This record gives sequence, structure tokens and C-alpha cells, in this order.
Amino acid sequence: MSGPTRRYEAVFWDVGGVLVDLRSVRAGYAAFVAELADDHDLTTEEAIERWRTRLGEYFRNREGTEYRPAREGYRRATAALFDGDPPADWEATFERASSAALRAEPGALETVAALADAGVTQAIVSDIDTHEAESMLESFGIRDRFEHVTTSEAVGHTKPDERMFRHALAGTGVDPEEAVMVGDRYEHDIEGAAAVGLAAAGYGEDAWGPAATHELASLRELPAAVGIRD
Repeated sequence: MSGPTRRYEAVFWDVGGVLVDLRSVRAGYAAFVAELADDHDLTTEEAIERWRTRLGEYFRNREGTEYRPAREGYRRATAALFDGDPPADWEATFERASSAALRAEPGALETVAALADAGVTQAIVSDIDTHEAESMLESFGIRDRFEHVTTSEAVGHTKPDERMFRHALAGTGVDPEEAVMVGDRYEHDIEGAAAVGLAAAGYGEDAWGPAATHELASLRELPAAVGIRD
């Protein structure tokens, strides 16, 4: 009996909410602010709320798909706690707290490994700072599984801007019909990918809809969708 037929030569991954558990990202933020609060005699709950509010305002105030660097958002949110400049060591504290809390989505790491072992080209397409993307991949020990990393920082725009997907296609050298985008946001990841001719795999019900080629309840379903596992 013949095995499954490979449908795609490449898989493009979103990071937040797909490779990375967003709850762990938020936990890292809270741990960072709590450490600052403890070191500088701030009220922890009030500091966390103020930090999150300022960060949210920073991202909401961007225009269209214009990219705003997350690092600058973190700096401004931290500065808001001190009514001026943040402490000199804030960035080192932030990276340590974030890294300690970081967790992968269930099934993400084993799926990345399965695709790599089958010879599938893998790339990142994410609305993220380049340093942050690279650090996350390194922390999970999977950086070498990815041939290319497309970030909004590098492109200057966020999904669903077609330049994000075309940057990844150019970086991997694959044609749109040979690749599938895996994302958790319908408008940004799924409709954005479909608009440039990519197949799209929606991870979670929020990413399901008419433009989704595949609807995944678990990332462990992705190899079968790609065609490397029954």
C-alpha cells in the first residue's frame, strides 16, 4: 500500500498562539513587572495593569499594517511605571522573566520535528521583532529546523499585508501553491495567506472559515494535512 501523498513542500508558521503559548507570554510579562514592582516599592497589581494598558495603547495607535517594534512598546510601558525613563537594567530583567515563563503550544515541537524529519521546508511568518522571534526559536531548540524567518520588523508591515507572505516565499524559494500557512487569526493569517495563493491551516476555531484549506483542532493534525502521515 502506498503512503500518503505530499501536498505541500513548505510550511509557514505563525509564532504567537501557534508555536508559542500566548498564556506563557503574558505570564512572562506579569513576572517581569512583578519583579520591578518588588525592586522599586511599587504596588504589583497596579503596576501590571498600568504596564498592560500602556502597551495596548502603543499597538492600537498604529496605522493600518504599519509595524511598531514590540521592544519600543515594552520600553514605553516600563517607563510609564516610573513617570520617565525605565531602570537601566529593565531589558535584561524582561528577557530573563520572559524566557523563564515561555512555553510552546501543545504538539508544536513534535510537529516541527516531524515535518523536518520528512524534509518539509519550514519558515516563520510572524508579526514580531526579529530578535524576539530568534530568541524564542533558540529557547525551544528548534532554530535549525527553520530555513527562513520573516518578521514584521524586517518587512515593516504586519499580516495580512501580502508583503509578509511574499517575503517568506522569496526567502524559501517555493511557489505559493507549494506552501501552507499555519495561523490562529482568521483575517491576518488565513485570509492574508489565501489572498496570495497559499493554502491556509487555521489552528483553533477562531481561525476557521471559508478561506481555510484545513481546520486544525490540534497541531498534531498538521503532518496529515501536509501529507506526510496517515
